Amino acid sequence: MSQVSESVVLDALRQIKDPDLHKDIVTLGFIKDLKIDSGDVSFRIVLTTPACPVKAEMESAARELVSAIPGVRTVSVTMDAEVPKGRGIGDKVSVPGVKNIIAVSSGKGGVGKSTVAVNLSVALALDGAKVGLMDADVYGPNVPIMLGAAELRPEVEINKLIPVEAYGVKLISMAVLQPGDKPLIVRGPILHGLVKQFLSDVKWGELDYLIVDMPPGTGDVQLSLAQLVPVQGAVLVTTPQEVALIDVRRALRMFETVAVPVLGVVENMSYFIAPDTGNRYDIFGKGGGERLANSYGVPFLGSVPMGIEVREGGDTGVPVVVGHPQSPQAQAFRKVAEEVARQVSIEAMKPELVVLKKSQ
Repeated sequence: MSQVSESVVLDALRQIKDPDLHKDIVTLGFIKDLKIDSGDVSFRIVLTTPACPVKAEMESAARELVSAIPGVRTVSVTMDAEVPKGRGIGDKVSVPGVKNIIAVSSGKGGVGKSTVAVNLSVALALDGAKVGLMDADVYGPNVPIMLGAAELRPEVEINKLIPVEAYGVKLISMAVLQPGDKPLIVRGPILHGLVKQFLSDVKWGELDYLIVDMPPGTGDVQLSLAQLVPVQGAVLVTTPQEVALIDVRRALRMFETVAVPVLGVVENMSYFIAPDTGNRYDIFGKGGGERLANSYGVPFLGSVPMGIEVREGGDTGVPVVVGHPQSPQAQAFRKVAEEVARQVSIEAMKPELVVLKKSQ
């Protein structure tokens, strides 16, 4: 029987390339704990996100390639993930334990931004990521209702707020700090302080992703967040109609101005499938979000169809990705989550890719 060596196994695995990082998985350092005992080979493939859409394909390819090596009897592949920490930008202070901050924003209200933020957060948690959700829409904090957490209250531990938790997502919001229908009437400078407190006075713990549900528009909260912390990227939510697209263009330009990468565009309420006939209706137009993404050279993260399940999930506090996991809307949100995780990994790995390129 041929002697199986580590170098032979690694050479075989070099044939597998990450489709986004455009390097082989050995060069990228994804192969960990390689062990060879006679003809029994075991190793871990540690990806940059648990929401990787090609995880199953990579595992299958690795098993097949290593099994084909002369002398190999068995192959044990463990798929794992370790989300890379986002790059620090300038002199901004990172939030302890938080690897990546993602802003979910829109140019105008009424496009379902909070619905996207909630289902994106829960979908990432379902994939195995450690997720937090910061409701920065202090004037209209609806996220706790959508997560069924409106009655929960954060505890205090050594002058730090402990976030409430729902569906595996840690949450902080003005709605859990100031419950009821009393309006929050504050001016811009106080908003800056509130955003800072949500970031620095909350014990978030270890998080792969902190999703920030921004208020609509391009105002004080967006600027405060961009000034205070290294935001890894922004997800822009729109609907297909032209008036929404005009406003999201402004949001896109705003994030460019404050040097926050735009991870991509999500088109919400894209179309409606009539349950009785199966006919598709493009109520708000067709393809506007994708055209916008293409025109600005940013990724199109996906389209989410309309459906009563989404509305019911928001009202009852059971997000559609949990309450109706097989629905077209839930499947669309899961794909959007995979795309967002993919873009975050690409952004986070950019410095490493530059080093790799220079060393070749």
